Amino acid sequence: MPAALPRLFVALRPPAEIREVLYAAMGGVEAARWQGDDQLHLTLRFIGEIDPHRADDLLVALQRIDAHKFDLAIRGVGHFERKGRATALWAAVAPSPALDTLQKKVERACQSVGLEPEHRKFTPHVTLARLAGGAGPIGRWLADHANLSAPAWPVAYFSLFESTLAITGSQYDAIAEWPLR
Repeated sequence: MPAALPRLFVALRPPAEIREVLYAAMGGVEAARWQGDDQLHLTLRFIGEIDPHRADDLLVALQRIDAHKFDLAIRGVGHFERKGRATALWAAVAPSPALDTLQKKVERACQSVGLEPEHRKFTPHVTLARLAGGAGPIGRWLADHANLSAPAWPVAYFSLFESTLAITGSQYDAIAEWPLR
């Protein structure tokens, strides 16, 4: 049986004190699958399954990214929906031109190794919960956490993560990281 292809994404990992603020906002929606501390991140680009040779090329392309350090802050919450049904709850990130620039550079690096362009609009967020069909209403949670905020934190690097699917949920392991200048 051939080995499974790595499932990758590029992301930023908030520091522990920010993850604590996010973790404190979790709860109060029936049957929501709340993320574990090790799952909290801000995705810059989901890649998915990728051939190992292309993954090697991607590592080189990401290493070439030249971007400056910047600060990020949590400001508010939101949700994604599909066909009128909420599928995820998330913490919003305050607008950041530096974050947008980094995300665009990551996207260009992905395309430079032959990956399809990402067609979804970049919505900076940290997923807090995934919602299946049986999840309870989210209106109260959204109202209660509308003013969620955390102090700004310095972003000094970005990482490439491998996602491994497990019965208990996805496990994310950083396999490479690159400093910002």
